[in-house]
Amino acid sequence: MQAKKPNQDVPVRYVRGVGPAKSRNFEKLGIMTVSDLFYYLPRRYEDRSRVISIKDAQLGQMQTVVGKVEKTSIFNAFTGTNIVEMIAGDGHKKIHSVWYNQPYMKKVFSPGQKVMLYGKVELQKHLQITHPAFEIIDDGKEQNSLNIGRIVPFYSLTEKVTQRYLRKSVDNAIHSYLNGVNDNLPTHIRARRKLVDIKFALENIHFPISFDTLEKAYRRVVFEEFFILQMIMAVRRKKVRGKGIKYDVQDVLLGNFQNLFNFEFTKDQEKCIKGIEKDMTSEKPMYRLLQGDVGSGKTVVAMYAALLAVKNGYQTAVMVPTEILARQHFVTISKVFMPLGINVRLLVSGMNPELKRIVNDEIKNGEADIVVGTHSLIQEKISFNKLGLAVIDEQHKFGVNQRKKLQSKGNMPDVLVMTATPIPRSLVLTVYGDMDVSVLKEKPGSRGTVTTYWVGENKRESVYEFLKDEISEGHQAFIVCPRIKNAVGKDLKSVEEMYVNLCENVFPKNKIALIHGRLKSEEKEKIMDAFRDKKYDILLATTVVEVGVDIPNVTVMLLENAEYYGLAQLHQLRGRIGRGKHQSYCILVGDPKTESSFERLSTLTETDDGFVIAEKDLDIRGPGEFLGTRQSGLPELRFGNIAKDFSIMEDAREEAFKIVNEDPFLKDSRNEGIKSLILERFKGKIMI
Repeated sequence: MQAKKPNQDVPVRYVRGVGPAKSRNFEKLGIMTVSDLFYYLPRRYEDRSRVISIKDAQLGQMQTVVGKVEKTSIFNAFTGTNIVEMIAGDGHKKIHSVWYNQPYMKKVFSPGQKVMLYGKVELQKHLQITHPAFEIIDDGKEQNSLNIGRIVPFYSLTEKVTQRYLRKSVDNAIHSYLNGVNDNLPTHIRARRKLVDIKFALENIHFPISFDTLEKAYRRVVFEEFFILQMIMAVRRKKVRGKGIKYDVQDVLLGNFQNLFNFEFTKDQEKCIKGIEKDMTSEKPMYRLLQGDVGSGKTVVAMYAALLAVKNGYQTAVMVPTEILARQHFVTISKVFMPLGINVRLLVSGMNPELKRIVNDEIKNGEADIVVGTHSLIQEKISFNKLGLAVIDEQHKFGVNQRKKLQSKGNMPDVLVMTATPIPRSLVLTVYGDMDVSVLKEKPGSRGTVTTYWVGENKRESVYEFLKDEISEGHQAFIVCPRIKNAVGKDLKSVEEMYVNLCENVFPKNKIALIHGRLKSEEKEKIMDAFRDKKYDILLATTVVEVGVDIPNVTVMLLENAEYYGLAQLHQLRGRIGRGKHQSYCILVGDPKTESSFERLSTLTETDDGFVIAEKDLDIRGPGEFLGTRQSGLPELRFGNIAKDFSIMEDAREEAFKIVNEDPFLKDSRNEGIKSLILERFKGKIMI
């Protein structure tokens, strides 16, 4: 009878040397099982493998040396510090090791013991290593040190868990349970991608024989993590590709649509429109991400999709995160489509109740062709007659469930998700891997250029003089502050404080409007309309103007406390200007105190390419913070770095999509391991 293999998913307390009490310390690190321990990967490594003689030790370098203990002593310095000193020699030269306030170290060493020491070699009165890592070598026994004489792993720790103890626990788990680990990646994938097996990978990612084996182990573990993620993307994509609406399109539609505008479409716009048209004339539901830099013309592309839906007798819903953006889209779309007899309606919470009731009725009976709104669109009482297209703008402001609610208002409607925050390709594959992607990089030739300057507080007076000059030319300006009111202990400009000062002391001859998020919808709408009609010279605002504000006459964006904002937000705010034919200027006023805030402001002055900025933002903040709240239903990436390991991501994606295309329900015996891995990882959240 064959012995049962050890189960790597047994509780960690059964690992030799752990037990019930110490397992509670492991739980603080998220380590509940032996498998968790295997996948609790080191955060860095130290090369302690090269052992040299004491006489060859180089000052200022981290070195590993071997010698015999000659003497150990303990004494107090004149400051009262307790010092243990151990002297070791190799017959040619001696080296001193010292430990401060660790008197128990006196009993660790005995004369004649062979010791291996690792640390920074310094010259005091003699060669010395302070607080070295050490190992006592027993020549009579086989040595397999986990802490010295090798490439040594270092882990993130918690109270009562030391590096030595964690290394020993991992080593014990490897010896007792590693044989019970199943390799869930099919052999043909491992062979094609030249991946080591999982047992080799787990052992060498903790205790690598060399940096070459460490690289192979890391690639194997990261590939599996990315592979699981991409399998989920592939399964989701397959589900979306059920039978949807197949639209008919007339050859003259695009030409007639282009004639509605007084500018030529960019090549990117034409390409994106063709991609959307291909989706919508197919039986498969469209599920597409349209990402473009600020001012690249995403709204026009979405309007073509809406026109195609309306011409086929279907309704379109355009959901946006703010009322300001909703009203902006409503005005833009109405101007173009109302003359064609297309009924465009607005639905936001700040509307008159009677008007809202009328709009609700028009949506329900199919009289409303295109509805632009906020979260109001997904309220239960809103019922579409024949929703064929759901457009979601600034998608990162919405949760997954909110997007699904809008989709559920129709029967397999096409979905177009838009974002003005360019997303690095690595993140597109990670978060939106189940979608088709269209990209707008070009900007319409009719737009003016935007020059960005970064100045300190000491240049404020000259900045104000520049604003006065621009206003005297008939232009307008935004001044944006991070706060509405002053906050105790916060050295940040507030719009309320600035408003009084600007009106009374700086721009007494100019008209200034104030807008922020606490104003009622009607007030904000009234102020924006008045500013658009040039009744004000300056709009003093918080970040409520970040999206949806399109006023071609504004040529200056002055950002107070610019170091306070994230890079993507700064770029979005800058995107509110340069929308007319005039040269525009973005002025960042800030005195950064950190390296990252310095990088943000420097980057903004160096480039206006949103995709370059997005990559830099990802580099500065990391993927977790870049994305904000984690997308529901997606696994957190524990090991791989989506920027650094992008090539591994692409390989994993190719393999995952190939498998799902050939075996959508993973019924092939070769894919059983993958299926069990996904189902175990997501505990029923993912249906295959």
